[in-house]
Amino acid sequence: MGEGKQQEVAVKCIGILHHPKVPDSRDMAEAMARQLDEWGVNPWLGSAWDRGGLLAQVEKLDMLITLGGDGTVLRTARMVAPYGVPILGINLGRLGFLAEVIPAEWPARLRQVVEGAYWIEERMMIRAVTQDTRRREQSFEALNDVVVSHGVITRVVRLATYIDGGYLTTYVADGLIIATATGSTGYALSVGGPILPPELKNFLLVPIAPHLSFDRAIVLAEGATVTVRVAQGERAMLIVDGQFAGDLDSGEAVRVTASPHRARFVRVLDRSERYQTLMERLRPRRFRPED
Repeated sequence: MGEGKQQEVAVKCIGILHHPKVPDSRDMAEAMARQLDEWGVNPWLGSAWDRGGLLAQVEKLDMLITLGGDGTVLRTARMVAPYGVPILGINLGRLGFLAEVIPAEWPARLRQVVEGAYWIEERMMIRAVTQDTRRREQSFEALNDVVVSHGVITRVVRLATYIDGGYLTTYVADGLIIATATGSTGYALSVGGPILPPELKNFLLVPIAPHLSFDRAIVLAEGATVTVRVAQGERAMLIVDGQFAGDLDSGEAVRVTASPHRARFVRVLDRSERYQTLMERLRPRRFRPED
């Protein structure tokens, strides 16, 4: 899926991020480090939750391996995208839309990477900038999506939405999702949005449970700017890649544009297998109550 670039530069240092809350993640990371050391590649081990530790090492790394689920990949991508470090995801989560390798295959796939038999896929990220009533700004990066949602009170919120400065509509809904092509298989998909090829640089607007307002998903042109303003007398909250980012008070707005950064992923599967893998991950499954 998408244009990729065949890697030719030798990998000299690979970082491995284990998930502190995932059983066996640390043991797998240590096993990978020992294997890399035998092959003459310098390993570095860290926790996926240790932002400071990763940023202290990131400029020395040729590649990062994440051991966890999609949340681990998303968090890591936001941290390292400004440095251009590619990520290979080992799926220890439930779905693994962003991960490339299943745990049982890691020895063979790691060897494949060391031998240079992989390609790099780049994904667009988005930047959300909020501005409060005092014109103070905050900026957030996202790989999947930015969501403007109603607050703790369970009621609809009115969101005046503008495209490239022109008024589009006012959504009356539980919220509005602004997703990338990568995020089209996330929250946007669960509320009826389309699946986009991940190499696209378009935005996707999907209202959440709209009430007597426009209820269709919209695919916006590449390079569009989306501005969402909270109606007078109402409040909302901003969620970035599934994480709470802050409250939006009455009249405040968030502006979403393409980020100057790109998330880069290490791919070891053939391009022709990408849709097969996607369909497998979309297959309905049962989860245990404890999941």
